[in-house]
Amino acid sequence: MQKIVHGGDVYRHPGVLDFSSNINPLGTPESVIQAACDSMRDISCYPDVLQEKLLAGLSDYEQVPAEQLICGNGAAEVIFSFVHAIGPERALVTAPSFAEYESALQAAGCETLYYNLDEKNGFVLTEAYLESLTPDLDMAFLCNPNNPTGCTIDPALLEKILERCRDHSIWLLVDECFQDFIDEPHSLTVKGKLDSFPQLFILKAFTKRYAVPGIRLGYGLTANQELLEAMHKIVQPWNVSVPAQAAGCAALREEAYVNEARALIREERAFLKKELAGLGYKVYDSKANYVFFRGPADLQEKALEKQVLIRSCANYPGLSEGYFRVAVRRHEENLKLLEALR
Repeated sequence: MQKIVHGGDVYRHPGVLDFSSNINPLGTPESVIQAACDSMRDISCYPDVLQEKLLAGLSDYEQVPAEQLICGNGAAEVIFSFVHAIGPERALVTAPSFAEYESALQAAGCETLYYNLDEKNGFVLTEAYLESLTPDLDMAFLCNPNNPTGCTIDPALLEKILERCRDHSIWLLVDECFQDFIDEPHSLTVKGKLDSFPQLFILKAFTKRYAVPGIRLGYGLTANQELLEAMHKIVQPWNVSVPAQAAGCAALREEAYVNEARALIREERAFLKKELAGLGYKVYDSKANYVFFRGPADLQEKALEKQVLIRSCANYPGLSEGYFRVAVRRHEENLKLLEALR
């Protein structure tokens, strides 16, 4: 069996304080839990195959037509269906970045090329990336803010990337799953570019925003109707369960909860960066709800002895032993992390 390494493996580490997965530190809203529970009375029925209520809620939340949306069993399913619907032969991913892009490409038999982010630049994407967008590419992936580094892409550079992808007929997936936790999320999204760039696909998820990774609910946005039709042919029917649709509809009404989490993360992210640097670690400039840093190679094992689980990033392409990512949690929990690392 292939060993899949991600954060959040509390099943092999029961009772730990989990800093390895980057979800909303406020926990799942009670309204979302209640909606999922109430929906259990309806599990004798198939889920709504058209997902009408969920798509209507998403359309209102994202301010895009429902016809430009597609939902999936987590963001991972959306990535896989996007890749399989297009069937690329050559694709470009940044290194380091989220592993599921490459997994989906490999499953589709696609050759994966890497664009290595330079540590000297703090792992920030620069204009040098544009030279890698060549006509022989079919697809490219960008994560904004990036996972695991938390770095964001300059909007002016992203505009140039979109134009170059359009000129060379390259499909571009922009993963915006962590934008809900940056200080000004509306300043980075490329939603306003959908109608101008038919080969643009935006990935988002409920997982991080509402702390519901166990529900499995992700979605994508594109103005390309042919792409959406092809993706719908790839995914199985009823791929979003009754509890997931109910939880999603309830979650979209939790505006105050998201704003509270963003304010908490802004304060605690700055606190963690300062304290981790004070412990002697090399800390990078994450704008997301996690902090990326460099420390001793055995730090994950040492922290686990203290019942604290952090994410080793050694399995990310472009990184090696000694790179770590920790979620931003509540202040009292962050204090426990720092004590364990001391």
